[in-house]
This record gives sequence, C-alpha cells and structure tokens, in this order.
Amino acid sequence: MRKYELMTIFPVEEDKYKEGLDAVRASLGEFGVEIEKEESYGDRDLCYEVKKQKRGRYLLLIIKANPSKLIEVDRQFKLNKNLLKFMFVKIDE
Repeated sequence: MRKYELMTIFPVEEDKYKEGLDAVRASLGEFGVEIEKEESYGDRDLCYEVKKQKRGRYLLLIIKANPSKLIEVDRQFKLNKNLLKFMFVKIDE
C-alpha cells in the first residue's frame, strides 16, 4: 500500500458537504483504503466556477491505498454530485 494525499473540494452548504463527505468515506472504505488523517482547510473562493459554485469547502485526507484500487475510487468520485473537485498525489517516503 502506498501513501497519498487526497485533496477534495465540496460545496459550502452543510447538507451537501456532509452528504458528499459520507459518500467519499464510503467509497474509500469499499475499496479498502485507510484514512490516516483528515485536515480541514475551510471555505475558500474558487478560481473559476465549478458546477455553478463560486466557493468550496476544502478537505485534505492522508490515505493508504493499493494503487490499482485508485482507478475504481476515481470512477466512484466522478459520480458523486456533491464532490466538486478532487486530486490524488503520491507521497514519497
């Protein structure tokens, strides 16, 4: 298993944020991804509109995952309407 940073951006509305975060956690758990740490970066203005949103709630997750499973996780995230943007970055140890 490799270590990754997963940066996510959710809508700022509390109900959409909770729903999106629950879906992200469920998708990660489904594919055996371990969440080591969660760090909130709060609400920020976006550089450009994403899904008609001008602000987003940023959350950084440090995860351990099998690289082959990230492809499936990526597909699940693309179907999540309450996840504006996301990005996986491999952490070199």
